[in-house]
Amino acid sequence: MPARRFTAAVVLAALASLLAVNAARADGPAISTPGAPVVVANQPHQLTLSWVPSTWVGDPAAEQPINYEVQVPLSPHTYRWLGTSTDTTITLTDLAPGTTYRIAVAARALGGYSDTSAVTTVRTANGRATVSYLNLDWSPTNNQIQHAVNVTNTGTGPLDLSTVRVRYHLRFEGANTSLVPNCDWAALGCDRIRQTVLFFIPPVVGPPASTTPTPPGYPIPGTPVYGWVELTFTDGTLEPGESTGPIQLRHHRHSWSDIDERDDPSWLAATGQWADNERITVDVDGVREFGDVS
Repeated sequence: MPARRFTAAVVLAALASLLAVNAARADGPAISTPGAPVVVANQPHQLTLSWVPSTWVGDPAAEQPINYEVQVPLSPHTYRWLGTSTDTTITLTDLAPGTTYRIAVAARALGGYSDTSAVTTVRTANGRATVSYLNLDWSPTNNQIQHAVNVTNTGTGPLDLSTVRVRYHLRFEGANTSLVPNCDWAALGCDRIRQTVLFFIPPVVGPPASTTPTPPGYPIPGTPVYGWVELTFTDGTLEPGESTGPIQLRHHRHSWSDIDERDDPSWLAATGQWADNERITVDVDGVREFGDVS
């Protein structure tokens, strides 16, 4: 009898262990984590990436085709989708040149999923133009926005400044979109620079009725509004490697009330040094050549 009891205990323990393993497999990823993406080719508007493939964990008979999602992790449960592939390589297009991306890969299939791979940080090759930024305001909550920008021709041919559009992206607090743009000084002359303030009114959620509400022509008070100050040039040409030189800009509200710049997408804390600010965008002939605020 003692021997039989001992044998039964061993059998029960083995069954419990097997159930625990199966439960762990059911709760955890059924596909192994793919390798971190490796840059194969880096061009101004596209990246070619490859990675070590995933494999199924457990019974090979349960295998299904594996798809890979290429993404930019934004938080533990949020990401920006860049593309998908059934292979272990992909070419991403329509990327912003001269911009840093944090890219990871995750595997998905009908029968399971994987954890997200380690993140690879890569800066895309420069396009036809870049912009440098110098924050001139050491207090981000006073009544003015003050900074300087410097546009450089990083292409291989002459750059017609009349085709260049620089955007400094803002978040207007409390729907106060009153902003007066100023050019204090520019190496090429403020008379050759034009500035326009643009913003986007958030959509109005209408009542669940058959009537279609008419959105107001102004932002609802208290609603955050996103927009930008757009800088363009009347004329001028930059040869490869040449820059416009510093352009000192200053903006304020009509009422001269305080502005909190810290939530503006293009704002960087003042350091006293020029820096590439990838949150200021540059378009040439309508094509993004620098920066990304997506």
